[in-house]
Amino acid sequence: MSDKYVSLSNLTLSYGKTVAVPNLNLDVVEGELIALLGPSGCGKTTTMRAIAGLLQPTSGSIAIDGRDVTRVAANKRGIGLVFQSYALFPHLSAFENVAFGLRLQKMSDAEVRKRTDAGIATVGLTGFEKRKPAEMSGGQQQRLALARSLVMEPKVLLLDEPLSNLDARLRLEMRTELQRVQKATGVTMVFVTHDQSEALALADRIVLMKDGKIEQLGTPHELYAKPATAFAAEFMGFENIFRVEGGNLVSDSGQLPLGFNAVSPMLAWRPSGVQVGRGPFSGTVSASSFAGGHREYVIDTPLGEIKADASIETPEVPIGDTIAFDLPEAAARPLSV
Repeated sequence: MSDKYVSLSNLTLSYGKTVAVPNLNLDVVEGELIALLGPSGCGKTTTMRAIAGLLQPTSGSIAIDGRDVTRVAANKRGIGLVFQSYALFPHLSAFENVAFGLRLQKMSDAEVRKRTDAGIATVGLTGFEKRKPAEMSGGQQQRLALARSLVMEPKVLLLDEPLSNLDARLRLEMRTELQRVQKATGVTMVFVTHDQSEALALADRIVLMKDGKIEQLGTPHELYAKPATAFAAEFMGFENIFRVEGGNLVSDSGQLPLGFNAVSPMLAWRPSGVQVGRGPFSGTVSASSFAGGHREYVIDTPLGEIKADASIETPEVPIGDTIAFDLPEAAARPLSV
């Protein structure tokens, strides 16, 4: 197993005179499922396109399995691509969609059938071989697109927002399916997403990107529990982020006394980390919504808006009423600027 199965070295990617990704360095381990995560315009899709050979780097290099492929054509890299739109042939059956690439390689009919049947079975679509894409659900179409790439036995499988077109239930099913297929085949997967819950659920490691650079790289647990910067914290659900100045929490709206010593320049709390119903602070409930297992509050305070979650077992505080709250030290996440 190679620790540098896919290696991006000093990679700069541009569109005309606009630099989208400046000097990126990233190594992907063989057999790893890694997520490129970030908001629109952060460079994640641009990076994936460069790995695929669909975008020529301005400078730097790309290596796959020890081979420099920076100037190698896309169809010579051993890359599989699964697009957001599936890109299936509507006039072909499921079997022929999967077999299409194999036939282009002029394999024997027996080998095509063997590999196509195996690919369809891998994604759990045995029995659907004669169906056209329009006769299949969104989840089934996505699995078909996955099988079509897998039968080509790619060195690396790239997935561009693979679950974004599916409804919530199918997204959960396909998360499980992607993990199962990846573990069963051992293929190295790189997938692009803007959905942090998707990345947390699927990836072995997450590359969080901002402005074409890696903001933070680590396991899902590391990014979720220990974001290093304000951007990473906000992206990972720490919605209450404040500066620390002179023993106070400070925002553009005002300040509150911190109540404990902090050496970091910023502190962040998840809504679930804010204690409501009691505490040294108070504010006015400006919004309240039922979220199943908890109730979500937005509280107007001297610091500005505080977002807090409360158990549904506690009495509901109506909009416009005053509510006590605390920002406890145990739930605070220290951040760099």
